[in-house]
Amino acid sequence: IQNQIRVGMSRMERVVRERMTTQDVEAITPQTLINIRPVVAAIKEFFGTSQLSQFMDQNNPLSGLTHKRRLLALGPGGLSRERAGLEVRDVHPS
Repeated sequence: IQNQIRVGMSRMERVVRERMTTQDVEAITPQTLINIRPVVAAIKEFFGTSQLSQFMDQNNPLSGLTHKRRLLALGPGGLSRERAGLEVRDVHPS
């Protein structure tokens, strides 16, 4: 999410710089310069399309636990389905 916020902030910075060059200096206010839509769009994009953002099955507790483990293990920087061995797939005795 940090990268998505960074992308949104850089887009917002670009818009602010562009507006600063086109508007009159006496008429500039923070409300006219800053538009938060690029940041909101970047955050919505993360929660809508990221591998780490999924709806969890809340009907079955065991299914929810399995979903959380899969999400943590198979997310970005984690294991791939091909590299995951049997010890990773098993339920931990704790």
